[in-house]
Amino acid sequence: MRIAPLHLLVNEAALHSALAGLSGWLLLAIIIVCIAVLSKGADWMIEGVVNLARRTGLPKIVIGATIVSLGTTTPEAVVSVMAAVMGNAGLALGNGVGSIIADTGLILGLTCMLAAVPINRFILSRMGWVQVGSATLLVLISVGLLLTTTTRPPMLPRWVGVFFLLLLIIYLYVSYLWAKQGSAVLLMEEKHAAEAPLAGIAQCWIMIGGGLLMVLLSARVLVPAASEIAMRLGVPDDVIAATMVALGTSLPELTTAIAAVRKGYPEITLGNIIGADILNCLFVIGAAATARPLAIPPNFFYFHFPAMLLILYSLRLFIAVNRNGHFYRWQGAWLLSIYVVYVAMQFTLGGAA
Repeated sequence: MRIAPLHLLVNEAALHSALAGLSGWLLLAIIIVCIAVLSKGADWMIEGVVNLARRTGLPKIVIGATIVSLGTTTPEAVVSVMAAVMGNAGLALGNGVGSIIADTGLILGLTCMLAAVPINRFILSRMGWVQVGSATLLVLISVGLLLTTTTRPPMLPRWVGVFFLLLLIIYLYVSYLWAKQGSAVLLMEEKHAAEAPLAGIAQCWIMIGGGLLMVLLSARVLVPAASEIAMRLGVPDDVIAATMVALGTSLPELTTAIAAVRKGYPEITLGNIIGADILNCLFVIGAAATARPLAIPPNFFYFHFPAMLLILYSLRLFIAVNRNGHFYRWQGAWLLSIYVVYVAMQFTLGGAA
């Protein structure tokens, strides 16, 4: 009996079954509580990141791209590995690619429209290329497998997964070196006129860890609860699948972005998104492929991969050409529009997702 709550959190069918037995009013109360916990957890996490950056001398954008991104993408990696082991490779690959599109298009697009997101060139000129390069590498390997193997659909082998995990370790180490090299310049760019008293290192980690746990657990319950209410209201299954599932995988990043913008630290959002994109490719897909070779469905070649590359290369172009030190609102609108078209086409293509 003691493991029942944990079982509900890791077993999708058990969680949906438990929520289906609740009344509508109780489901609504659960949703309200989850939203409140999401908001508070995100606030704690952002405060912890800001204080940790000031304590350690590491830029906030780097902490967002490493520590926060690792925290928000680890559940996706676990889900993808479980899906691969259980034979649902399409879910594992789609989870990684779909999250990259949602994080960059929906979340970063909205953030750029709501706030002046600063461009720290020392880090972004490097991390941005890792972001684009890892996704491009995934597509090139997939196309190469399509052209050179007779297996249909082509399979992403285990050696690719191991290779991606090795690249992940190198990325984390090199990003730390980049942060130390450019910390003086970046911290001066991030300096705020009036800052609250510093928290201790231990308190910073408690705030980050506790806030992240609150965000992940509440998001895990919120989306199935909202889906259950939508089903009771007669919302079609395909609409729920294309909206709630996408929201569920990106809700931690979205909540973090809202809290960061509200508190005046949009650079944390930018770091989190770029880091999450890299980790979704190298960590989520890499871990899943290592657990079990992943089949690459045909629609990835004409739908998902092109959408991912379009949105990532658009961001890469914006980083390269912007000379005023921040992103423009129209650039955020462009990223968001790609995501909206991508979601809309999932309906018109009849299940391209």
